[in-house]
Amino acid sequence: MVHTSLSTLGCVIGGEQAVLEALRNAVGPSGTLVMPTQSWQLCDPAYLNDPAIPPARWPLIRQHLPAYDRHATPTRTMGAVAELFRTQPGVLRSSHPHRSFGAEGPHARTIISVHDLDSPVGERSPLRSLYELDALVLLLGVGPDKITALHLAEHRGDYPGKHQVRNGAPLIVDGRRQWVEWDELWVADNDFHAVTHAFAAATGLQRIHTVGYATAYLLPVRQLVDYAASWFPLHRTAAEYATDTTGW
Repeated sequence: MVHTSLSTLGCVIGGEQAVLEALRNAVGPSGTLVMPTQSWQLCDPAYLNDPAIPPARWPLIRQHLPAYDRHATPTRTMGAVAELFRTQPGVLRSSHPHRSFGAEGPHARTIISVHDLDSPVGERSPLRSLYELDALVLLLGVGPDKITALHLAEHRGDYPGKHQVRNGAPLIVDGRRQWVEWDELWVADNDFHAVTHAFAAATGLQRIHTVGYATAYLLPVRQLVDYAASWFPLHRTAAEYATDTTGW
């Protein structure tokens, strides 16, 4: 699973297409390439809590947001490489309107086949499949705060302040657009740097290299998630996770 930022690599001849081809070559025909293809623009405006959008406009937004389409809905804040990957023939995309993943390769269908609305990054999401497949996560020019797999550890650890929040999205249900709501775990990433650093120091299972002008980190998903699930209860406080709004 790859998280990448093209701009941090410096001048890349061929841009995102060259980076994607390099990743495919590194994985090879027997490997499966996965990227987050999230679409935050379809979240409930109350969940996003954008200060530029007054609450009085939230019903209007819910009424007019386009329904999620795994083939057409663009990514948001995922980067140029992930957006290009999403559009490639043969790439399969999971069904979650906010937290989808794209996958290409022998395990692609297994990885994206289950993605429940109320488990965007939990046990009924592609993250569990990546865990069970002993996947690796590659950070190419981004930091540990981008390790989406660590959210699976949040589901598994019983830390102070852990709670559910309401979210929703426009979906096609029985051939018609509908606004659908559900409850999901409130997740955060403000301590992902700390837990990843602690994991690397404790296990030695982090590889670091330079790619262009960027630093690349390679970590094993299963061991990282197991470590973080035990680390969060010891280091998180209830006050840090009491808010129900993202402020995006």
